[in-house]
Amino acid sequence: MKLEHIGIAVENLEQSEALLKKLLGRASYKRETVESQSVTTSFFTAGDGAAKLELVAPENSQGPIQKYLDKRGPGIHHLAFEVDDIVAEMRRLKEDGFELLQELPSEGADNKLVCFLHPRSTGGVLVEICQTRTE
Repeated sequence: MKLEHIGIAVENLEQSEALLKKLLGRASYKRETVESQSVTTSFFTAGDGAAKLELVAPENSQGPIQKYLDKRGPGIHHLAFEVDDIVAEMRRLKEDGFELLQELPSEGADNKLVCFLHPRSTGGVLVEICQTRTE
């Protein structure tokens, strides 16, 4: 398992993209809407490009990111770790006592299958595991 990206919940995607572009000295390499999650994401590489930052902005007032922003405000939302076999990893994590927020992987941004782990089972941090789709 390796760190794939850090997700940051933002209220205004354009302003946050401009801020990161100025901070990192590079533009976002990808912007994508994930309709199933009611979000638009924007990805930046950091440092040597080994890890990424994902800005996550709500598409409407009913999605999970808007609810997160209403409750906690903008900031770090989740840590994402890449795995080789998400189904096997979900099984292992569940057997080890972690609470999965879903029974099956779902489609995520950046050509990934994703599964989230409840923060109450991960020390208060929302964790995403992800696998690059090969089809």
